[in-house]
Amino acid sequence: MARVMIAEDSEAVRLVLKDSLKIGHHEIVAEAVDGIEAIKKFNETNPDILLLDVAMPQKDGITALKEIMSSNPDAKIIMITADETFSTIHQSAEDGAQAYIVKPFRFEDVLTAITMALN
Repeated sequence: MARVMIAEDSEAVRLVLKDSLKIGHHEIVAEAVDGIEAIKKFNETNPDILLLDVAMPQKDGITALKEIMSSNPDAKIIMITADETFSTIHQSAEDGAQAYIVKPFRFEDVLTAITMALN
């Protein structure tokens, strides 16, 4: 079981992620709806895994990823994106993300990405 934080601006997607995490017996330690809140809550809760949406208001997920990784280089971050272009995925990996999930996704995709990031 991992302590997981969700940073996603869409309430519907957050609900699907929460359901997926419950199926996998993971604990949800925090939620955020924008990049600024994601950084703040990550630092407050220090989750095992952060599920981080790429496209969020105020500060996008790529910028939040860079900021979190600069102060927490061991952070385990899984990017969530509807954009599966090579540049987005490559940028996320280059900036330290362990995995990515493409919307729409199945709960198995979430659980597999968490297992990959933890190993």
